[in-house]
Amino acid sequence: MMHSIFLFLAGIALFLLGMLKLSSQMQSVFSSRIREYIRFSVKKPFYGLITGLFTTIIFQSSSATTLLTMGLVSAGLISFYHSLGIILGSDIGTTLTIQLVVWKVTDASPLFLFGGIILYFAAKGRLKVIGEALLYFGTIFYGLSLIGEAAVPLKNSPLFTQYFLNTQNPFMGLIIGIVFTSIVQASAIPIGVLVILGQQGLVSIDNAIPIVIGANIGTTATAIIGSIASDLNGKRTALAHFLFKCAGAIICLVLLPLFLSILKALSSSIAQQIAFGHFLINFIIVFLFIFILTPFSNLVSKIIPGDQKVLTLWPEFLDAKSLVNPNDALVCVKNELSREIMLAQKMLKESLDLAYEYKENRQRNIMYMELVVDNLQAEITRYLWSISCGELSQPLTKRLFAFSSFAYDIERMGDRSVNLAELAEQKYKRKAHFTEAAKEELRDIGTLVMENLSDAALLIERKDLARIRVVFERERRVDVKIKNAIEKHLERFYKKLCVAEAGPIYVDMLVNLERISDHCRLIAELVNGIDEE
Repeated sequence: MMHSIFLFLAGIALFLLGMLKLSSQMQSVFSSRIREYIRFSVKKPFYGLITGLFTTIIFQSSSATTLLTMGLVSAGLISFYHSLGIILGSDIGTTLTIQLVVWKVTDASPLFLFGGIILYFAAKGRLKVIGEALLYFGTIFYGLSLIGEAAVPLKNSPLFTQYFLNTQNPFMGLIIGIVFTSIVQASAIPIGVLVILGQQGLVSIDNAIPIVIGANIGTTATAIIGSIASDLNGKRTALAHFLFKCAGAIICLVLLPLFLSILKALSSSIAQQIAFGHFLINFIIVFLFIFILTPFSNLVSKIIPGDQKVLTLWPEFLDAKSLVNPNDALVCVKNELSREIMLAQKMLKESLDLAYEYKENRQRNIMYMELVVDNLQAEITRYLWSISCGELSQPLTKRLFAFSSFAYDIERMGDRSVNLAELAEQKYKRKAHFTEAAKEELRDIGTLVMENLSDAALLIERKDLARIRVVFERERRVDVKIKNAIEKHLERFYKKLCVAEAGPIYVDMLVNLERISDHCRLIAELVNGIDEE
C-alpha cells in the first residue's frame, strides 16, 4: 500500500513538472507572436474563443492561458470584455488533454521521453526546442501512467471499490473535485486520474461526473490567487472565470440525471464517458455565455466597479487618408510619437519604482507596455516609408528622417526601462539591498532622467530652444552624477558598507539611466535641427 501511495505521489509530481515546464517553454516560444494573437482575439468574441482554445492546446494548461489573459487585461492591452472569449476558449482547449488519456497516449509516454531526450542532446536550434517539448509532454503522460500503476492494487480494496462504484452523494464528489484541484491547481490531474480509474473499472460515471464538475470549479483557484496582485480588470477576469464555471456546475447538477443518461448513450466506455462529460460541461458554459458576453461583462463591471483605460496596441493617429498630403501625414506621425513617448515615460516611472518596491505584476505590465512601444515603432516606420514614396521638400524630408529617429530612440528607451525592471527583479530575488546613500543617488539621477524624458516629449510636440538647452545641461549633470555615484559606490564597496551582489545591479541601473538620458539628448539635437513649422 505504501508503495502504491508513493507511486501515486510520484505520478502527480511528474505530471505537474511536465505541465509547468511545457507551459513555460511554450509561452517563451510563442511570446514573440503575442501581438498577432491579440490582433486576432479582439476582433470578435468568437475569434477570442478560437485564440483561447489553441493557446490552451499549445500551453497544455487552461490556468496558464487564464493567467496570461489576466496579465494582458491588467496591462490594458485588451479590454475585460475581449478577455471573456479567450477564457471560454481555454475551457474547451483543456479537454484535449483528457481525451489523449482516453486514447492511452500514456502507453506511448516512454517513446516521447526517449525521442525528446535524443533530440534535446543531439539536435540544435528548432529541433532541440521540439525535443525539449516532447520530453515535457512525455513527462506529463508518464506521470499519469505511474498513477495508473498505483491504482492497480485498489481493485483488491473492498472499501475503495464500494465507495467509487456505488452511487454516492454528488455534492461530496463536487467538494472532492474542488478541493483537490484547488490544491494541485490543474484540473487535468483529478480528471485524468478518473479516466484511468474508469479504464480499470474502478469508478462509476455517476460518481465521476460530480468530481469532474468540482474540478472545473477548482481550476479557477489559480486565477483567483493571481487576481490578488492584479488590478481592477484582472480581478474582473478572475471573477468572470469563476462565474462561468459556477453557472455550468449549477446547470449540470440540476440536470444531472439527464446529463448522465446522455453520456451513457454516447459511449459504453466509462473513460470515454468521463472525457465526453468534461467536454460537454465546458461546451455548455461556452454555449450559455458566448451570445451574452456584453450584458455579462456589464454585470461583472457593476459587481467590481471602476474605470480603467485600455492601452491600444495599434496606432491611433496614423490615418492612411492623410498620406496624400505629406504635411498632414507628418502631423499624424508627430501625434503618434507623442503617444509612444508617453508610454516610455510610464515605463521608466514604473521601472524606477520597482527598484524600491518590487512587484511581479508591475514588471509584467512593463513587459506588455514594451509590446505596444515596439509595435508603434514598427507601424510609425512603415507609415513614414509610405510618406517618403511621394515628392517631399527639403524641410519635410528633414522632419521625416528626424521622426524616424525619434521612433527608434523612444523604442530604445523602452528597452532600457525593461532592463531596469529586470535588474529590479534580480535585486529582489538575490536580496541585494542598496544602502541609503545608493538609494538617494539613484532617486536623484532617476528624477533628472525623468525630467529629461518629460522635456523630450514636449520638444516632439513643439520646438523650444530654451528647453533644448535645459535638456543639454541636464544631460551633462546626469553624466557627472553617474560618474560620482559609481566612484562613491566603489568607496562603499571597499569599506564593506554594501552587499557584494548589489554592486553590479546598481551600476547596471545607472548605465541604463545614462543611456535613456542620452536618447533624450539625441531627440533634443534633432529637434534643434528641424525648421519650425
